[in-house]
Amino acid sequence: MNNCDKKNTALFCNILLLSMLNGCASTPVNPDDPWEDWNRSAQNFNDDFDNAIMKPLAKSYLFTTPEPVDRGVTNFFSNIDDIGVSINSLLQFKFTQASMDLGRFIINSTAGIAGFMDVATMLDLPKHNEDFGQTLGFWGVPSGPYLVLPFWWPNSPRGTAGLVGDALMDPLNYTVFAGFAVSAASTVADVIDVTDKRAGYMTSGKIVEEAAIDRYEFIKNSYLQYREHLINDGSMSKDDLLDDYEDEQIPTYKLELYSPTEK
Repeated sequence: MNNCDKKNTALFCNILLLSMLNGCASTPVNPDDPWEDWNRSAQNFNDDFDNAIMKPLAKSYLFTTPEPVDRGVTNFFSNIDDIGVSINSLLQFKFTQASMDLGRFIINSTAGIAGFMDVATMLDLPKHNEDFGQTLGFWGVPSGPYLVLPFWWPNSPRGTAGLVGDALMDPLNYTVFAGFAVSAASTVADVIDVTDKRAGYMTSGKIVEEAAIDRYEFIKNSYLQYREHLINDGSMSKDDLLDDYEDEQIPTYKLELYSPTEK
């Protein structure tokens, strides 16, 4: 082996050794958030999509839609949601609540003119928040690691399975069998629903931008605590309350991120 070959071999070995050392010194995966790299990338994608499309669409919707119409649209989709809420309340053995949820749907679908008016709330039948992800949690299915899905809110493996269950409970998803016209109308309704919900989060988006040092961590912690809050029916442990106090984050302040707010 000549001197040139020896130098090349030595250089190659040094590079290989440095690569191995660099691999050993790399940052370990966070056991509490093993998919953080994916999640941050997905959140950045969602933020770009939201800024480019959803936020301008929501602003245009708010600008062009009279407040009574906007409220009626929100009530309409909330009324359809009560079908799934009723089923999930029943699956969680909340029989009294399930009867109230079903009563809400019947009253708002009739006296409320297809749900555009929330007559049930006036009759002391409050809106409940139950979904299939909560039902799975009630039955002991573990949440799994935090997960951000493209084009979707923060989630978890259990929450993702819950989305499938919720979709099966949404009657609008079965209109594909009712002909093209009805299916097209359902698609338009879905777009309006998403736009209306995004418009409802305009205030919450400002809160995140102003309050979060690390936007990803803020949203993740808010989501995880909110889901725990829902699954436990609003009861929080002493440790949870202490954590909120130490972080100087008010629970209800964070819950606004994932519940409809006034626009």
